[in-house]
Amino acid sequence: MTTPSATTTPSPTASGTGHVAPQGRGSLGPVGLVLAGGISVQFGGALAVTLMPRAGALGVVTLRLLVAALVLMVLCRPRLRGHSRADWGTVVVFGIAMAAMNGLFYQSVARIPLGLAVTLEVLGPLILSVLASRRAVNLVWAGLALAGVFLLGGGSFSGLDPLGVVFALCAGAMWAAYIVFSARTGRRFPQADGLALAMVVAAVLFLPLGIVESGTKLLDPTTFALGAAVAVLSSVLPYTLELLALRRLPAATFAVMMSLEPALAAAAGFLILDQALSAMQAAAIALVIGASMGAVRTQAGRAKVRSAEAGS
Repeated sequence: MTTPSATTTPSPTASGTGHVAPQGRGSLGPVGLVLAGGISVQFGGALAVTLMPRAGALGVVTLRLLVAALVLMVLCRPRLRGHSRADWGTVVVFGIAMAAMNGLFYQSVARIPLGLAVTLEVLGPLILSVLASRRAVNLVWAGLALAGVFLLGGGSFSGLDPLGVVFALCAGAMWAAYIVFSARTGRRFPQADGLALAMVVAAVLFLPLGIVESGTKLLDPTTFALGAAVAVLSSVLPYTLELLALRRLPAATFAVMMSLEPALAAAAGFLILDQALSAMQAAAIALVIGASMGAVRTQAGRAKVRSAEAGS
């Protein structure tokens, strides 16, 4: 699970591009920043799974959104005045998509392995990228993705909790909506102000659900501390790292790297949750990653052609 993005990328934070600046010696570099952000997101997701027996899936989402909203509001200090009704409407829909995406995803990982959940979830941004490109070559990427999904279920999804699969696919649909409204919010609000405000909307929407499921468990110091760690690892830290990376890394390259999320999730699931994958499931993840990378590169190439035609 990742953090906000433009419509051509499967990551929620790709809201702009930047020039590729020379890297100083000893610096992590933009590629390292993206990888660190991806690792942070997926290991944060694995930590969230271990927290679910204490707080429940809805409780974990509530803690993640609440702490992330507080941190982002303090860091960004967004201006509340001077925005139109359309601006606020966009932020509210962005927050709703964010809340739904997180809630559905955590319901999924409570039932199926983390790596498989992320693989199914990434189909949402992949389909969005294919539809946005409208090129025949994207039928190849769609075919690869479908083959990956077929292998993932072993010809059927009888080996996986069907409700977990449905939750992951619905989370992918919400991720696609999240990407669209992240881009729109980024055009209406400066820097990360829109993200901070949308995170508040998501936290407020989810708070009643978390209270109903977990109640006073959310106030347990250990539970709250672990929830805060999930928020930092899954939202605050990766968003910051990716924002820094996008200042020096082309958006297309960033998007291709974010296509590796299922592999990072599978590694986190194996190392922290002891969720080993079969050879068929590993092949399925590789196919979906390849399809995602191909679709992103196709979309990026189309954008370059348009730019060249506009400049001629």
